[in-house]
Amino acid sequence: MADNEFGYTAWGMDWVRLAEPLRVVRPDPLLPRARSIARNGGVRVEISGRIVRAAIHRGGRASVTHLEVAPLPRGAVTDLATLVADATTLTDEAHRAAVAAGRSPAPELAGIDCSCSARTQRCLHVLAVLYEMARQVDLDPRLALSVQGYFEAAHDDPQAPAQTPRWVPINSLNPADYFA
Repeated sequence: MADNEFGYTAWGMDWVRLAEPLRVVRPDPLLPRARSIARNGGVRVEISGRIVRAAIHRGGRASVTHLEVAPLPRGAVTDLATLVADATTLTDEAHRAAVAAGRSPAPELAGIDCSCSARTQRCLHVLAVLYEMARQVDLDPRLALSVQGYFEAAHDDPQAPAQTPRWVPINSLNPADYFA
């Protein structure tokens, strides 16, 4: 095992980069506590499709965190299917090949919600969930693609759209359709 307890594979490091982006200019004081919570088993994660639900217990407090992972675009699914010969054993070389081809398998978060009182996108609980996901992805790299809908999209009809919009922008609605 490498020196880094979270993200010692390239697949898990993508999740660590969500918690520790490279563009940050000063250290985040919440990161050590978030790593400690994840390290000591304070995060219980349930994954349902592209939704990651987590219960975080810290002391006498508990929080519920929801992360929605954006689906991989159709082009990325088809390119990754050709680049990754065997999706049952994902290696760091497969990750490097995907990045070199311009199809990074790094996850993007479509939605974040936490029940804590911090009311920020980067609260302690969200960061702890990201570290726990990095740990789980390190153990099973297939999870990195599964939570992005790769395996469902790979078996779908290639002509069907890979993603459906979660929200409809209000300016795209025509009031005449509703108030005629």
